[in-house]
Amino acid sequence: MDPQSDLTRRLKAQIDDLPPRLKHVAKYIIDHPSDFALDPVRVTARKTGVSANSLVRLAEKMGFTGFDAFRTPFRQALASDPGTQSGNWLERLEQDTQTSQAQAAMARNEIDIVTRSLRLLSQDRLNRTVTALTRARTAYVTATRGSYALAYYLHYVGRMALPGLELIPRHMGTATDELLDIGPEDCLLAITFSPYSTETIQSMRLARERGATLILLSDSEVIAPRIDPDIVLHVATRSAHGFDCYAGAMAVLDCLVGHLFETGGAAAQDRMTRYQALRDTTGAYWKPPRAPKLRG
Repeated sequence: MDPQSDLTRRLKAQIDDLPPRLKHVAKYIIDHPSDFALDPVRVTARKTGVSANSLVRLAEKMGFTGFDAFRTPFRQALASDPGTQSGNWLERLEQDTQTSQAQAAMARNEIDIVTRSLRLLSQDRLNRTVTALTRARTAYVTATRGSYALAYYLHYVGRMALPGLELIPRHMGTATDELLDIGPEDCLLAITFSPYSTETIQSMRLARERGATLILLSDSEVIAPRIDPDIVLHVATRSAHGFDCYAGAMAVLDCLVGHLFETGGAAAQDRMTRYQALRDTTGAYWKPPRAPKLRG
């Protein structure tokens, strides 16, 4: 085992027994090894909200003579990381065990899918999508089955930048039930991959009949008769296991969310801050005990 991995293992094993302040620092090191490797002691102290002496105390508790010695294994690991060198980590995997070779093939496929999907995302299609969503009276997003997770993510994050974004179906009904009032001032973003969802196709046809702007995120620009989207976000999905790979679609949605926040400006950032504050107030996320405040 290399020195960094060994030290990280020891930190994980001992973290529950550390005083609160040192426990906070240990978690930071485990979660951010690269930052810890590069930052001087005062910067790490500022990021963790503790004194430099606390970092030295943790170093000594882990058997080191000082902070620099404690940080050395992380710096050595960063310097020898294949991802930061000219060596190809995938080629190394391909020369190892059968499992590693299979992982290399899957990793290459994932990278290819994301790369191709992002290359297919032309600036024109992206601009038109952002414009359609932000100018719509109501922007709906719909999907079913496996791809519903993508629609849920887009709605969960995107509504902070775009309050008028609506996820359908939300409960036990169908998407068409919730498109009763859709019209020319609205927009529907539908997500579906082969074999295409009947319910999603029905929703798209209804939106088209009512004159709404139609955006399709799919593995093809031609999915069914009488489906003529205004904008198609074409993504690659072919996987090594036979089921659609959503990595490319997720990358495209991440870009779309980023542009929605950029377009939303200060108002979108303010909504995100208020969402986060509300979740903090209601205890939505578990948080470790805070390190005691420093005295004078």
